[in-house]
Order: sequence, then C-alpha cells, then structure tokens
Amino acid sequence: MLLTTLKAMADDCRLRLLAILARGEFTVQELTEILAMGQSRISRHLKILTEAGLLTVTRQGTWAYYRMNHGNPLLDGIWPVLQQEIAANATCRQDQTALGAIFEKRRSRSRDFFDRHAQSWDQLAQQILPTPPYLAQLLGLIPPCQRLLEVGVGTGRLLARLKEHSENVVGVDHSPAMLDEARKRLEQEGVQGVELRLGEMSHLPLADGECDAALLNMVLHHAADPPLVLSELARILAPGGGLLLADLVRHGAEWVREEIADQWLGFEQDELHRWLEQSGFTLNEYRVVPGIKNEHTVFMLRAHRRVGPVNLKERS
Repeated sequence: MLLTTLKAMADDCRLRLLAILARGEFTVQELTEILAMGQSRISRHLKILTEAGLLTVTRQGTWAYYRMNHGNPLLDGIWPVLQQEIAANATCRQDQTALGAIFEKRRSRSRDFFDRHAQSWDQLAQQILPTPPYLAQLLGLIPPCQRLLEVGVGTGRLLARLKEHSENVVGVDHSPAMLDEARKRLEQEGVQGVELRLGEMSHLPLADGECDAALLNMVLHHAADPPLVLSELARILAPGGGLLLADLVRHGAEWVREEIADQWLGFEQDELHRWLEQSGFTLNEYRVVPGIKNEHTVFMLRAHRRVGPVNLKERS
C-alpha cells in the first residue's frame, strides 16, 4: 500500500488534483477547467489516484464526482505535510484561484435559481424534495441566546418562531428576491426585532463573535464550499456559541442538482464531523429522522464553537 500510494502521488498533476479535491467534490469537466488540461489526461490521472485509494468517485447518472478519500489512513497521515508544500507552490496557488472561479459559478447559479423561484419556493421545495417532519425537534435544540443568526432564511418561514428563542434575530440570504419575500412575511405576521441582511454564507455580513447561536436549515447542500461556510460560522460565533444544522443525509437523487440547484447530494456523518473539527467546532449531538416512502432522510446536529482561535480557511 505504501509503495502504491507514493507512486500515485509522484506526479505534479496528481498532486495538483489532490489539492483541489481536498476542497470538495468535482466533476471531470470542472477539473479540466480548473487545470486547463484535456479531459483524457485528467481522466487518466484520476483513474490512477482512485485505484491507489486516494480518491473516491460517486457515479450519478451520466456524471462522476471525485473527492479525496479521507478514509485512507496513510493519506490522512501525510497530507498535513504535503499541504504546506503545496501552499508554497505557485502553480497550485493558481489552481486555487481557478477553483475560486468554479465556486463563484456555483454560487451564481444558485443565487439566480432562488431569485427566479422565490415566490413559489415553499411549495416547490416540498413537492420536489419532500422530507419527514423534523422542525419541532430542530427548534427544540435552540439554546436561549441573546443574538441568533439564521443563514439562508429563504422566505422567512422560521423567523417568527426563532424570535421565541432570542431577543435579537439576524437573517442572511444571498437572494434579494428571497429577502423581499421574508420581509413581506414579517410584516404580515407583525414580527418585530428581526434584521435581514444580504450576503453569502461563505462571507457573512457580521463581525467576529457577533452571535451566540447560528441555525442552518436545509441550506448547506446549496453551499459551493461547505467547509468554508463552517469556518465562517466559527468566525461570527462567540466562543462557546452554538451551531444547529439540519440537512439531507447523503442520497443518490442526482437530478436535484438541475431541478433545485443543489450543490451536494446531502452529507455523510463522518465528513460533517471532520469539517466541524477542522473549523473549530465540537460535535455535541447528531440525530437522524428517517424518511418514509418518497421522503428524504434528514439529519440534525448540534455543535459548539471551541474556545480559542478558529481555523479560518482561505476564502475562495
């Protein structure tokens, strides 16, 4: 295993691919764009890395999504050292710039989608991607706090209930049309004391340590770069601040990428745990709400930001 792994990594292009795939999952088409290389060359290198156990590939319909295999103990052991070398490499830094452009394309596509469907989103989401009842459990996990942030407020259907848990509520969304719908709902429901802000979840319009708790409800699977989002949440949370997250368990409904602009087909518990640890969070609780019939299974987790400096990832 050692010799196979080292041979697979003994190539400049394959090291560049690993550095990119450490940031998330990508298709061959995206990787060819980032590295500015032909598809056949990229595919050959991906095959070598996959056969060596350094990458995993998920095939969904006509697409294949590659990512680093964090279940490989040898790779996990030597990767921190390799990261330092890669960070100093000018070509790899250029790749990260190109990677940022891919993330921006994903964000733009998601933003445009939600702007177009803001008025019908509540009905559309439940029709296309039904889930079991879980909101009562999620809201029950919210601790009493002075300042609560909801990321991805959408049409604002949770804001009135969040006010029951916190005197000050801030809602952030990247879609101006969604924020307009949320403002209308707040006015209709007579809810006071909620501040709505326009912003990306990877670049939140809040100061360091401004909030005591943060909630993301069915939002993270729309993120271009989930680990970056978690690092940003650690930045705006006070030490010890709570994070509540509800989203989809990993599934195979690849069509949702086109139908409702999903970036991720849900998440696995081990990858969430790893991202949380890297971002400065400690996982306190993880629950699963199984779907029945055509419903998609949901997970909920509760974590807190550890005291001390957080790992602020390089922003894409």
